[in-house]
Amino acid sequence: MPEPALDAPAPDFDAPATGDRSISLRELRGKAVVLYFYPKDSTPGCTQEGQDFQRLSDDFAQRGAVILGVSRDSVASHEKFRARQGYTFDLLSDTDETVCRLYDVIREKNMYGRKVLGIERSTFLIDADGVLRAAWRKVKVKGHAEAVLEHLRALGD
Repeated sequence: MPEPALDAPAPDFDAPATGDRSISLRELRGKAVVLYFYPKDSTPGCTQEGQDFQRLSDDFAQRGAVILGVSRDSVASHEKFRARQGYTFDLLSDTDETVCRLYDVIREKNMYGRKVLGIERSTFLIDADGVLRAAWRKVKVKGHAEAVLEHLRALGD
């Protein structure tokens, strides 16, 4: 699938989530959505990224934004990860890569000299009307959550 286009409707999805529910983008209309894709629960970079979004979660909420993390891990894995880290936002399970492919985040990676397909750490900012307003690819964790919040603030000004 091609990359989703900026300033166009964000690809809709329906995915199983923590809290024993399913979340769809269309049901979140009226709120901005920070949709961040990460490779694996309980790994150092993914844990830090989630902690950074959690640390700023009140700031995102004050701007009317919902944070959603997405990986290929199971809901059970997400529940443990979320509880262990104290995340108050939901994590979506994309074991069949449907959402990952809609947002074109599956990439060939080099793992210990072997080529594998995995999630390229990426974040998408979707406005309250469901329009994709910003995309970050090949994300470096340090300072990323702050950059997303700053962009959200700029959209509101």
